[in-house]
Amino acid sequence: MQFRNRIDAGNQLAKKLSAYKNKKDVLILGIPRGGVEVAFAVAKSLHAELSVVVIKKIGHPFNPELAIGAVSPDNYILDEDYKDREGYAKKAIKELNAEIKKRYKKYTQGKLPQLKNKIVIVVDDGLATGYTMLAAIKYVKSKSPKKVIVTIPVAARDSYEKVKAIADEVVCLHVPIFFSAVGSFYKEFKQLEDKEVKQYVKNHPL
Repeated sequence: MQFRNRIDAGNQLAKKLSAYKNKKDVLILGIPRGGVEVAFAVAKSLHAELSVVVIKKIGHPFNPELAIGAVSPDNYILDEDYKDREGYAKKAIKELNAEIKKRYKKYTQGKLPQLKNKIVIVVDDGLATGYTMLAAIKYVKSKSPKKVIVTIPVAARDSYEKVKAIADEVVCLHVPIFFSAVGSFYKEFKQLEDKEVKQYVKNHPL
């Protein structure tokens, strides 16, 4: 299975979420950057409010591209195998918390969306290690929502199972037998800029 682009993926996901269309207590949260483009399409189809949940992955000390955890606005998760590297983790978390605050200033003028008693649909463009989404779920659940629904076009099997274990509902279009990278399941998978994320959130028509 391959999606044309993130908007196509979002439109396909929205069809699976039709039960939440036109409901005032539904809030769509996109994970920047790519997840916001998917979330925009979902929110547009459902006529729902759109915002962001900024999560930053904690990179491996010798391979920054490999995630060993992730940081949310007020919490974090870390792979058990790296708990003994407390000094490295603390430094990384402090730096990432500062980056998260900067991103919220760029995207929402520093405002964090109110999640209490909301049906929160968390959207990303795919799950690889799953740490980003797991941190997002942990953060959203700490804000007393009515329900947490994870929505992704494609996911690695292990990550899908981890997310399914803690989310109230998971909507995923494709869990392949062989998973390489999220981008390999899209014909077009360009990197989004911060200004594009801001425009999606700002210009979203309810």
